[in-house]
Amino acid sequence: MEKSLNTADEAAEPKQAAKPVTRPFLAMLGMLIGGFVGMLSETSLNIALPTLMTQLHVNIGTIQWLVTGYMLIIGIVLPLSSLLSRIFSTRQIILFALIDFMVGATISALAPSFGMLLIGRMIQGIATGLILPLMFTVATLIFPPYKLGSAMGMIGLVIMFAPAIGPTLAGMILGILSWQWIFWLFVPFLLIGFFLAFKYLPNVGTITKPKIDSFSILLSTLGFGGLVTGVSLASDSGWTSPSVLGTLVVAVILLGWYIHRQVKSATPILNFKVFANKQFRTGAILVMLDFGIILSSMYLLPMFWQNGLAIPVALTGIVMLPGGIVNAIVSAIAGRSSDTVSPRLLTTLGFGITIIGIIALLFATSTSPVWYVIMAHIIMMVGVPLSMSPAQTFGLGALDQRTSSDGSTIMNTFQQIVGAIATAIATSLLAFGQQLSSTASHQVAFTTGVHVGLIFPLVFAILALSLSLTIKENHA
Repeated sequence: MEKSLNTADEAAEPKQAAKPVTRPFLAMLGMLIGGFVGMLSETSLNIALPTLMTQLHVNIGTIQWLVTGYMLIIGIVLPLSSLLSRIFSTRQIILFALIDFMVGATISALAPSFGMLLIGRMIQGIATGLILPLMFTVATLIFPPYKLGSAMGMIGLVIMFAPAIGPTLAGMILGILSWQWIFWLFVPFLLIGFFLAFKYLPNVGTITKPKIDSFSILLSTLGFGGLVTGVSLASDSGWTSPSVLGTLVVAVILLGWYIHRQVKSATPILNFKVFANKQFRTGAILVMLDFGIILSSMYLLPMFWQNGLAIPVALTGIVMLPGGIVNAIVSAIAGRSSDTVSPRLLTTLGFGITIIGIIALLFATSTSPVWYVIMAHIIMMVGVPLSMSPAQTFGLGALDQRTSSDGSTIMNTFQQIVGAIATAIATSLLAFGQQLSSTASHQVAFTTGVHVGLIFPLVFAILALSLSLTIKENHA
């Protein structure tokens, strides 16, 4: 009898973290700041793109490389982060990434030309590609399972709030200062993140010094890089261009070869076998779709405010602020709710609200009142973050300690790839929509282009809603 009571008591005890630390939130704070700045950088330039096109004398197809080029490097570095974490310590990688980001931000701020600005952006992409997956990996190791939802809520706040608030902060800066100050703003935050990581971040990874598969690294770089490059070139050259089609076909073949090689390898760079887990697969796809929605819509909306509604750049940042604040509040609530509320309920509700917000934007015209577009933006900013944290927690919660690092890296890699593809497709659809109304005024033509562009995130939201309905409740 006594033995059975002891067994019951042990079963009732909450599971501890795989690598317990005294103050897990403080341990992650430096990484969270670095990740926030990295995600902020993904959309902060969107509001400045019309200004940059004029000052740097480039067209819309070229200027979008400042967005997709950044994500291109993230997509190349991310798949290697799991390998790097077995060669270098957690502290070494994060501290290097924060220094690297400061260097890239400084180069961008001082850039005299488009080419130098793009180089600075790509250097920043290296840092973001290193920090993002480690945030997830460290969280799954230092937080106990019963607090994993709250931990994912913190990360979700970084991943969803930063891209949403980026245009607002940039708009306010542009209303007072030049676009260079967008990059100067990053530096003090990165210095704070570096200090916190240096002081509080422990080494929680296991250094195994594995044998480096150079050919797999080459396949990964060319495959992921070629895919983003191909869709980005399509914005200028068109999707039927032989160079675009050739790049995409070669990239897909190389990616297939890379994945096949990892599945067959005894010591893969990335363990793609985690996709055999249905729960992880569903959560990962939902995260990718959600991220594609936020990046494509945050690419289109700032330009719609300026070119469709003829609102000054400084005011654009202000009118996007309510949506950003709502995004932060909902991200925090969704993260804390992920521990107790059904992921199916949260994700279906989130994607359903997102669809309503996008449809509302599709009815906006060049003469719509400002409050209407703000309202539609707020509705979207309720739905998108409401789905993110539950989807992340649901997917990564299916993996054990051994595979959690691969799972978070794969989820983040394809999230960034989908984000880059979504931005490039939104650019193409925007240009196509403008051509449909080429005889109309600039404002009307641009509004039509935005409507056509918004069809893409709408399709993503419908697909995500359909997939979230397949989530089975876990009553264990």
